[in-house]
Amino acid sequence: MFDEIDALLGNGLISVLSQLRAGFPDRPVAYPWSVVLCGSRDVRDYKVASGGGPVRMGSSSPFNIKEESLRLGDFTEAEVRDLYGQHTAETGQPFLEEALVRAFELAQGQPWLTNALAREVVEKIAVPAELPISAAHIDAAKERVILARATHLDSLLARLEEGRVRRVLEPVLAGELTGGKTFDADFEHAVDLGLVAPGLPVRIANPIYREIILRVLASSAEAAIDAEPQRYRTPDGRLDVDRLLRGFAESWRQHGEIVVERIDYQEAAPQLVLMAFLHRVVNGGGVLEREVGVGRKRIDVLVRWPHVDAAGRRAEQRVALEIKVWRDRDKKGDPLHQGLGQLDEYLRRLGLDEGVLAIFDCRSAAAPIEERTRFEGATTPSGRRVTVLRG
Repeated sequence: MFDEIDALLGNGLISVLSQLRAGFPDRPVAYPWSVVLCGSRDVRDYKVASGGGPVRMGSSSPFNIKEESLRLGDFTEAEVRDLYGQHTAETGQPFLEEALVRAFELAQGQPWLTNALAREVVEKIAVPAELPISAAHIDAAKERVILARATHLDSLLARLEEGRVRRVLEPVLAGELTGGKTFDADFEHAVDLGLVAPGLPVRIANPIYREIILRVLASSAEAAIDAEPQRYRTPDGRLDVDRLLRGFAESWRQHGEIVVERIDYQEAAPQLVLMAFLHRVVNGGGVLEREVGVGRKRIDVLVRWPHVDAAGRRAEQRVALEIKVWRDRDKKGDPLHQGLGQLDEYLRRLGLDEGVLAIFDCRSAAAPIEERTRFEGATTPSGRRVTVLRG
């Protein structure tokens, strides 16, 4: 078994694959009867990684001796329960029902993530054995796993620069429709990597991958943002939403065009800049949850901010935002009306009476950024109050 075979590139990979092909006819004499190549790529992709096709390798290539390509599938929810149940059987420490549900919701059964969450709770956070493991522990573990950026995650994130991956993910992050001549092959490649889930519509494989991908793509923008979190908190510990929005608008007027140019995924650049600003403010105190989906032409963001209410009880402030982009190809014109309807549905699901709609004008005929960045008031079809941020 050759583990992480896809860590080899160019001549090194050509050498290994050529030797595998050369020894094949003589097996099992002084040669393995079977060989397993383990990595995040399918074998068919190795000739690309080696710098060319079969001719470059001076033989008919090793790809005609491939028996089968196997992908380690995701755990079902029942299998996650069985796995975590092994810890309970050995130690007596139970996972509460809410923790089991949350772990599957976050990782969607992805094997490495499923184990990483539990390991973080048991070994790193080290929840005392006499205490049950709760959903809050799983959420804390998720943040630690994301921040740690282990080798597994970094190896996947390195694929974001590949053209095939970008052609699949960029429309998803921008809420646009996918397609094109190479879509089927590109989509299959992204599924093989585990970045997107099998089946249509295209969607990122799980919430943890989604969060990491968005953070990584927005990291260059976040590094350029000067936003002191304390500046956006009220004296009673709540998030000052109005001040936060105006702080972003000021930053967008001054640096928006420069920061957008630093982002690789240009179709989703304005959305990523706003989310980077929100993450800079919220990070360490609250949670930023994002929903993206192909063809929806929007990104939904929920800010969850814990605080202590006037009675001294723990409470949570929730702020919902919807982000849309207005482009030259949008035949219906200003997306305000559509956005209000979509935000109305999002607020209804969350049980909120007000929200924020951000619309970025990226048309060639758009006014200068200093002129078009402004605030408007609006209401949704059902009467919910909305702050509209134009950018």
